[in-house]
Amino acid sequence: MRKILIVGAGQSGLQLALTLREHDFDVTLMSARTPAEIRTGRVMSTQAMFHTALQLERDHGLNLWEDEAVSIEGLGLSIAGPDGGRALDWFGRLDHPAQSVDQRVKMAGWAELFEERGGKLIISGVTTADLNGLAELYDLVIVAAGKGELVGLFDRDASRSPHTAPQRALALAYVHGLAPRPEHPDAPGVRFNIAPGAGELFVIPAYTLSGNCDILFFEGLPGGPLDCWDDRPEPAAHLARLLDLIREYVPWEYERCADVELTDANATLTGGYPPVVRHPVGLLPSGRAVLGMADVVVANDPITGQGSNSAAKCAQSYLDSILAHGDRPFDEAWMHSAFERYWDYAEHVTVWTNALLTPPPEHVQQILGVAGVNEAVARRFVNGFDDPRDFQRWFLDPVGATEYLASV
Repeated sequence: MRKILIVGAGQSGLQLALTLREHDFDVTLMSARTPAEIRTGRVMSTQAMFHTALQLERDHGLNLWEDEAVSIEGLGLSIAGPDGGRALDWFGRLDHPAQSVDQRVKMAGWAELFEERGGKLIISGVTTADLNGLAELYDLVIVAAGKGELVGLFDRDASRSPHTAPQRALALAYVHGLAPRPEHPDAPGVRFNIAPGAGELFVIPAYTLSGNCDILFFEGLPGGPLDCWDDRPEPAAHLARLLDLIREYVPWEYERCADVELTDANATLTGGYPPVVRHPVGLLPSGRAVLGMADVVVANDPITGQGSNSAAKCAQSYLDSILAHGDRPFDEAWMHSAFERYWDYAEHVTVWTNALLTPPPEHVQQILGVAGVNEAVARRFVNGFDDPRDFQRWFLDPVGATEYLASV
């Protein structure tokens, strides 16, 4: 039985560990925190997972909260006008519902499920020195911990990384009490609000420790008015500031916030990081190679909501590569090939996400405008969040956009 070590218990690491157990691999997973510590800790992310990623969870019996979590029926776009109102506002329907499950809920539950399915869960932080000694005990070592010392094993790939600094200042809160959007009260949806010159506010229906909720998530342009979180305020002050910013920059969302309160004492988060693609193979001091996965090697800004989706698809891609490799050694050549197989998909996500971090070119403005009056265009745009490869054919191509809009 081949032995595999996975360091990091997030979406990708846990999903891969659980699915490898289906094929009787001897899998050890290392997590810095126990399931109980994860549940009682601070929120770790936003997430909105679309149909393809959710189906991967269903296929492997990992959709443990599907019946409880609110169904996200579509995605709406609003752009603030100079008068404080909405210069553009529309709502597009998803072909299949999306969902968002607080990672504290999911990762704690999956870690417990991993042990139930015969996996070895070790609770310990891991340094490079630790991994150097452990690696010789396993046929394959995968690093899925996107933060911490081990990320330093993987060098930045300058040819695939146009940014060297954070492109947004991030701040979020999980809340109860947000009223439905009056335009579609019976169809919960992610709302993508753009305040030109300031940044974006996303409102994401989600499921957390205390049931269904909403995530209020600001992405502020560096140096702009939404880049105001360096003091890391306490939760109550964090929420109050967030609501003040909503009232000033996206007042149509503030109208829903009269009864908003935090879901729990750990329901706020701030931060920021530079989008980056790293080389997928790291070398330990011993010379042993280890493979990076998901946001260890491809970390995009969350503006397109692709983090958990990409992590799920990376886990499936790596599983397929491992199974196809048979009994042969997991050498550096195989590691590079496994990553490039995933990059065939992830490149499209990276290009699209980086494009959305810049002011929209004329053809994109035209697309978004037409989507407000043409349901087919709106529907194609919002369903691209499930499979971003489609954007290359029209959204990212001025000629393709012109031809598509003419056809509809």
